[in-house]
Amino acid sequence: MLPNTHPRISMFEKPLWEEDEDVLVEDDVDSGFSSRLIVYNDEVNTFEWVIECFMEVLGHSSEQAEQLSLIIHYKGKATVKSGSRSELIPYCEALQERGLSAEVQSDE
Repeated sequence: MLPNTHPRISMFEKPLWEEDEDVLVEDDVDSGFSSRLIVYNDEVNTFEWVIECFMEVLGHSSEQAEQLSLIIHYKGKATVKSGSRSELIPYCEALQERGLSAEVQSDE
């Protein structure tokens, strides 16, 4: 075979670069999450406290916790975690015990 040449492909074979691809459409993806943990803005808790709560209770990184606290401040609320209702209830209760306004909403 000569250098830099492609091997001969029969007319019945598709070259690898022309094979069909599977395309994942967003509608095909089932996140499996049926509920959301939502935290609301208030005039009581400081940014530092909210960030600390998100890191300790939810396991968020400091960057993620800070971004969520800013979204809550400017938008009035944010989804801070998604999952099954039974999974989110303990997180919600822990945030409420720390003085944050939180609730679990089910998607239906």
